[in-house]
Amino acid sequence: MGAAGIEYTSIYEIRGPLVIVDKVDRAQYEELVEVETASGERRLGRVIEVGGGRAVVQVFEGTRGLSIEGTKARFLGTTLRWGVSTECLGRVFDGLGRPLDGLPAPYAEDFRDVNGEPINPERREYPSEFIQTGISAIDVMNSLVRGQKLPIFSGSGLPHNVLAAQIARQATVPGKEEEFAVIFGAIGVQNDEARYFRTSLEESGALSRSALFLNLADDPAIERIITPRVALTLAEYLAFEQGYHVLVILTDMTNYCEALREISAAREEVPGRKGYPGYMYTDLASVYERAGRIKGLKGSLTQMPILSMPSDDITHPIPDLTGYITEGQIVLGRDIYRKGIYPPINVLMSLSRLMGPGIIAPKKTRPDHGDVSNQLYASYSRAVQLRALAEIVGKGGLSASDLKYLELGDLFELKFLNQSAYENRTLDQSLEIAWDILSTLPESELTKIKEDHIKRYYRKRAPQQAA
Repeated sequence: MGAAGIEYTSIYEIRGPLVIVDKVDRAQYEELVEVETASGERRLGRVIEVGGGRAVVQVFEGTRGLSIEGTKARFLGTTLRWGVSTECLGRVFDGLGRPLDGLPAPYAEDFRDVNGEPINPERREYPSEFIQTGISAIDVMNSLVRGQKLPIFSGSGLPHNVLAAQIARQATVPGKEEEFAVIFGAIGVQNDEARYFRTSLEESGALSRSALFLNLADDPAIERIITPRVALTLAEYLAFEQGYHVLVILTDMTNYCEALREISAAREEVPGRKGYPGYMYTDLASVYERAGRIKGLKGSLTQMPILSMPSDDITHPIPDLTGYITEGQIVLGRDIYRKGIYPPINVLMSLSRLMGPGIIAPKKTRPDHGDVSNQLYASYSRAVQLRALAEIVGKGGLSASDLKYLELGDLFELKFLNQSAYENRTLDQSLEIAWDILSTLPESELTKIKEDHIKRYYRKRAPQQAA
């Protein structure tokens, strides 16, 4: 236990978001600290390093206006805990969990450490229940599963927030029609983005089963470290104590990593790739690995973190490390966005690692789902290659079969990928659109699909005539 309630005036240094307190004994890592200014204003912080009689305190609200003279640090002897309850649903909080909607703080049924408790690996349930998002490119080709962590890799200016809001509104488990509790953590977003999410959930009626944690761009960067942890603390309580199926959307994880880099630079740590700290992988894992299911418990915690790739570079440390930890990724493509297609999902770069074993193998969805997905990948991939070839040799140099693939590529983007931000397609509707498109190819080209599926679903006419 730390030195509970002991107050120090021996401030050694203030550096960036950090206050270094001298002559400290018995402080503990992650201990909560109350920093009081000379004028009596109080700010919360936490201990991030202890040693040599000094404690390094990270101040959540920033250190602006603090001076070495007159500043006091009171060590509270506890870690940062947040009061959780089902009454938090329908509410809007700031990045530290303080109400922003003008209402009093909700009644707390329990106080939980915001760092969470790791799920015992032996108790983890394998994620296997299909979540229908109503978006064809995700449901058919990159299926989301309850308990999965599936990030969206985007770029600046791409409509990742529109996509996230659509998933939050539409996510259901087919056959059970159970709605999700949606926990939305905004990390360093602009005011208009925060307003968009709030109004989107309000208008659809989904706000009553949602909780929003908003750390805005003009809030202190250091708050960004805590925002996803507070959001996930509520999500874990709802999922594993109250039996809810929870969908957590965190945007934008790039801002979170920038805050990590800021703290690391202030601590004068040896930087890793592109200046990010060497422990960024471990830190991101401590956030992402809070998703999952536990054997014997009804609830589930599914995560969709969103990150904007700097310069659209998928090899940048943030998407690179995220891809190692999570079970796939949905990649938004700028080329597809420029064609006016929404959602601009680049399916050839996207992947859901739990789709095969989780859904298709035990036939949790339609029997033709896996075959249709494989055939769409193969056919669209060939269409993209032929587009590049046609730019060199011209369409006149392509065979009749090649031209069929080019037609399929256009239909795939315009009819299958493209849908309204308020269009909620069932899996059956998405698969029917896929069969319409695949039926433009001769039956002999459908090499990834079993014969009995072709007999049942293949159209003998082109989709233009069918429409």
